[in-house]
Formats: sequence, C-alpha cells, structure tokens
Amino acid sequence: MLDKLFYFIMVPMVYVAVAWCVFWIVVKIVKILRAPTTPPTLRIFPDDKGPEDRNTGGLPAALWDTFTMPSVLKYNPLLWVFLVVFHVSLAVLFLAHLDLLPQVNIMSAESADMIGNGAVGALLTASILYFLFRRFRSPLRELSIPADYLLLFLIFLLFLSGDLISWGNSWSESGFGLAKQDFGLYLRNLFAFDLSDPRQVLDHPHYAIVVSHVFLANLFLLVLPFSKIMHVFFAVPMNALRRG
Repeated sequence: MLDKLFYFIMVPMVYVAVAWCVFWIVVKIVKILRAPTTPPTLRIFPDDKGPEDRNTGGLPAALWDTFTMPSVLKYNPLLWVFLVVFHVSLAVLFLAHLDLLPQVNIMSAESADMIGNGAVGALLTASILYFLFRRFRSPLRELSIPADYLLLFLIFLLFLSGDLISWGNSWSESGFGLAKQDFGLYLRNLFAFDLSDPRQVLDHPHYAIVVSHVFLANLFLLVLPFSKIMHVFFAVPMNALRRG
C-alpha cells in the first residue's frame, strides 16, 4: 500500500500538479487580459515626481524596477536584502535542478554536489524564515491571513526537505545515500513520460525523504495559481504601466 502511495506521489501526481498549475495560471492571465479597462481617475500626483516615477524608460526600465526593487530598498533595506538573496538563490536553485539532468552537466558529471554545495538551500531557507517571522509583527500581523502563514510554512518545509538531501551529499562524509546522478535518472524518466517505478533508480532507505520533497513540491504547484506568488507573472507589466 505504501509503495503504491509513493509511486502516485512520484509519478502521476507530478504530472497532475504541473498540468493543474499551468492550466490555472493561463486561465488567470487570460481573465486579467480580458477584463474591462478601468476608467482613468483624476490626476492626483504632484508635478515634481521622483525619477523612478517618471513615464520614461519603457520595457528596460520596467525590467530594472522589477529585478532591483528600488521602492523596497528605499523604505525597507533589510527586506530588500532578503528579497535579493531569495530571488538570486532561487535562480541558482533552478539551474541546480536543471543540472540534475544527465545531458546538462553544468558541474562535472561525476560530481555528487549540486551547484552551491548546499549553501543555496541554506540561504533560501533563511530567507523564507525571515519572510515568515516578519508576519508576526505589526503592521503585517494585522494584514496577514492564515493562508499567508500556511503558504510560507509549506515553502519552508519544501526547502528544508531539499536541504536534507543537498546537505547530506555535500556536507556529510557518507553522503545522503542517493547521488545527484540517481535523481537525474528519475527526472529523465519523468521528462520522457516513462511511468516506471522510481524505486528502480532511487532504491535506498532515504527514499522516503525524496518522496516527501516531491510531495511538498506537488502541493506547492497545486496552490501556486491561487496564492499571492502569482504577482511574479504581473510584476513586469505593472512596472511598465507605471512607467507609461
């Protein structure tokens, strides 16, 4: 029974979660694009607006505002630091997972370490803890809803389960037990729509930790279209509109 549950999480649920996430993201974007235009309001802004508010720069300026977050830096430098660390580490983490595929090999194909040797996961986990704990303080505490805490806690568990795997391979002499190459074979089978049991390439007592990591990733994909993280798909357009 447990083997069947693990198989469902590792194979069918992955496809369902990805399809669900993509479908609802597309639906939400289409709804926004088809929404009626909001009538313009009377001008309420002063003539001496700051340089960051002028209608100049076009798309390059909108991209700059999106990735450098100057307004956050101006009003909350500490939050800006954690946001930069989080987003840069997330980009590196994407490359690290891409490197798991046998045909990519950003690092040496024989290396058991992921990109960053576990440090990337540590930075991401620290950032998520900061985002979570800051919501227990005013004024965010009054503005937060239970879903905000649950989402951040889900992401924390997702990163922590991945950290256990990465730290085990990078920081332990005996390793995690399942090497980067084993995970690469599992991902290759997923991309090839090979429905064979992942235990064939991930047969180890630590397999349950891998299953928990994939399960948490599946849950995240299922809730992502209905969470505040959807702002990432609209950050550039919103900055472009603000810039004019």
